Amino acid sequence: MGMEDDFLLGAEDDAKTVEFIQSYLPQDLKDKFTEDDLYYILDVIADYYTSSECLDAEPDEEGYINIDLDEVVDYVVKEAKKDGMGPYEAEDVFFVVQGEMEYGDSLEE
Repeated sequence: MGMEDDFLLGAEDDAKTVEFIQSYLPQDLKDKFTEDDLYYILDVIADYYTSSECLDAEPDEEGYINIDLDEVVDYVVKEAKKDGMGPYEAEDVFFVVQGEMEYGDSLEE
């Protein structure tokens, strides 16, 4: 598989993730985040995973890695402010981060 194929698969997965998050968000938050906001937040979440090295942690006895959602949310809010995105409220971003995790979990089932 070439780089172009990898890019297309990544874009397709991102689109499915955004679609899942849009349906996952509570009704009162659906209008707070545009598709562009959600794509941006997904990119920042991915950046957090790679820069924090949390994915290098030792899995528990069930094979799961414990990821502190509050730390991810704090990182997203901080980066968004730095990048001139948002402003996003931490309580609202929490649902996006949780939705991203739920989507990942649904793929494993």
